[in-house]
Amino acid sequence: MKKLIALYDDNQITIDGRTDVSFTEDVLKRYEAYGWHVQHVEDGNHDVKGITEAIEKAKLITDKPSIIKISTTIGYGSPNKSDTAGIHGAAVGEEEATLTREFLNWEYPPFEIPDEVYAHFRKSKNKGENLEKEWDSKFEEYQKKYPSEGAELKRMLEGKLPENWDSDLPSYSTEDKGLATRKHSQICLGALGPNLPELIGGSADLTHSNYTDIKGETGSFQPHSPEKRYLHFGVREHAMAAVLNGIAYHNSGLIPYGGTFLVFADYMRGSMRLSALSELGVIYVLTHDSIGVGEDGPTHQPIETIPSLRAMPNMLVFRPGDGNETSGAYKLAIQNRKRPSALCLSRQGMPNQENTSIDKVALGGYVVSDCEGIPDLIFIGTGSELNLCIEASKKISSLGKKIRVVSMPCVELFEEQEESYKESVLPSSVKKRVVVEAAHSFGWHKYTGFEGICITMDRFGASAPGGECMKNFGFTVENVVNKTKEIL
Repeated sequence: MKKLIALYDDNQITIDGRTDVSFTEDVLKRYEAYGWHVQHVEDGNHDVKGITEAIEKAKLITDKPSIIKISTTIGYGSPNKSDTAGIHGAAVGEEEATLTREFLNWEYPPFEIPDEVYAHFRKSKNKGENLEKEWDSKFEEYQKKYPSEGAELKRMLEGKLPENWDSDLPSYSTEDKGLATRKHSQICLGALGPNLPELIGGSADLTHSNYTDIKGETGSFQPHSPEKRYLHFGVREHAMAAVLNGIAYHNSGLIPYGGTFLVFADYMRGSMRLSALSELGVIYVLTHDSIGVGEDGPTHQPIETIPSLRAMPNMLVFRPGDGNETSGAYKLAIQNRKRPSALCLSRQGMPNQENTSIDKVALGGYVVSDCEGIPDLIFIGTGSELNLCIEASKKISSLGKKIRVVSMPCVELFEEQEESYKESVLPSSVKKRVVVEAAHSFGWHKYTGFEGICITMDRFGASAPGGECMKNFGFTVENVVNKTKEIL
């Protein structure tokens, strides 16, 4: 049985002062309405016994989480600063520290810890060692009784992936029907699900738009069905990301993923940042990645979202250009257990390209269409705009120009390659470069330099069918060709 017990310290002080004017909520009433078990310890300064009894009582409630409100005085013991905002983050100073010792009858000099305190805390070491021995014994017994399940659990706890876990990831040719990358994503989840029992996740109330369900899986994780692995988060993007972090923090080997629209990444940015900061391999499935979402309009059209995620250290941001690159993005997202991944996926369909590759996604950027000798111009494309680059390159090539097309599904991984490889893909001698991406240009000027251009979205979008939006804002082969001619 797993039991959540939250201790809520209520001292009625914020950094700015008392909470009377900024916070009047009855917290226990709110949590009681959520269905939690609630308790209140009124004297948190002295009633250690009461706190202990409340915790023990909470342990007995097994069908719901518990919250214990503990009323305390912030800075208790400081004669002049307790119960004030001034105690919140600043040192009390030597004089006030002396007065506090006197108030608390603390007879020890600064930084001296009484031996009985050491002795008490050292009991935790013995307790922990005994619990670990007990766990090891139970796990050994479990492995003997259930050798197959035991071996699988041992593998997961060690953070190892099973053999051939990626063997069913699909690859595509140009003859295969072009799909939206959100649909390719669903196919990848269906291919990974049977091979990765540790894959667990869901959507923030957008399952049938994000396509985050695993093919063949029925039902969802609930108290009466804990063996299921689909999570319904509701319209709670920030909570979803926090839960995914919690699953990853637990270090049980589970691989968590969660889906929503890309533009709603802003609702969970704090938790996404913690994924990156804490080296948690959470997978974010972020669909509807451009103005191609259509009539929902600017509120649902991510413009600055992709470059803002690329600016986040330790975050892998993938924008695959077809089915092969989507499979490659999933392969890398699963492999990277110390880095979160953001998969930016389209609503609209796109053709599968001739030279895309599952394995080359690991390079971050690579050549998909080339010419003889040194190119006159290089196109760089991502996502649905990769096809615009390829089609535009054909028209420019017909004018006698030598053109190279580079797919850049993951800028972070390209930046991590050897300088010699990056030079081979984007020769410094080729100054004419065109980046095409239906997102803000921020960050791309590193690759275009002074002689190149960005065909991007540097303003908010508009409400219209996806195709009309793309056409209106210049994401057409014709416009890409015309803009390119201007710099040749």
